[in-house]
Amino acid sequence: MIQDAFWGVLIPFLGTSLGAGCVFFLKNALSDGIQRALTGFAAGVMVAASVWSLLIPAMEQAADLGRLAFFPAAAGFWLGVLFLLLLDHLIPHLHQNSLQAEGPKSQLQRTTMMVLAVTLHNIPEGMAVGVVYAGYLAGTTQITAAGALVLSLGIAIQNFPEGAIISMPLRAEGMKKGRAFWGGVLSGIVEPIGAVLTILAAGIVVPALPYLLSFAAGAMLYVVVEELIPEMSQGQHSNVGTVFFAVGFSVMMVLDVALG
Repeated sequence: MIQDAFWGVLIPFLGTSLGAGCVFFLKNALSDGIQRALTGFAAGVMVAASVWSLLIPAMEQAADLGRLAFFPAAAGFWLGVLFLLLLDHLIPHLHQNSLQAEGPKSQLQRTTMMVLAVTLHNIPEGMAVGVVYAGYLAGTTQITAAGALVLSLGIAIQNFPEGAIISMPLRAEGMKKGRAFWGGVLSGIVEPIGAVLTILAAGIVVPALPYLLSFAAGAMLYVVVEELIPEMSQGQHSNVGTVFFAVGFSVMMVLDVALG
């Protein structure tokens, strides 16, 4: 079980690293249309994962509360939203295709703040993988090894284009290919770290598992609505992002229900 969790935690990080490696093979920056499609796909995967892999299991685990089974999911969800809102205000970062940085004023370089922006929204993804594997290790019947693996694979699939989306713009900003690659890789390092910390926290406070599941869901949905949806809707032909949102949602839904 521990070995399954170890590899499961690393799979999403591998997806980010492989995506960042695109900087060595692609000569030009990704077109706006491709970036919108990839961002929409990532958003769809995250929404589906939040519902099927996190919120529904959270409510199922709280079923003994009867009509109040929704409470851990609702409370954890809002804690996750507020947590990301707080990080959004505390960490200086620069979103893709944005001219103005967010968070506190900083003298950091544009490239550094671009990496921080992706790092910021990788935090809840790492927590999501960690809390699902914590449930699996705790022997929770609602979370199987296959279900935990599906979430890891789903996050890894959407992390692949995210790795490219960060490394290619870094290269376009004038950074050397090697540094641009490591910038993409480092943006994803918070995922296994966050996953391990979440597993440890859930192991200490097992009854808090429903709250942690929904906490990760709230944090991920904050990222989707605050960052990914605006990015996939920019410019002309924004329906490309919408269509790929549906593709990502469908892929994650099918994986979770069929294999989980």
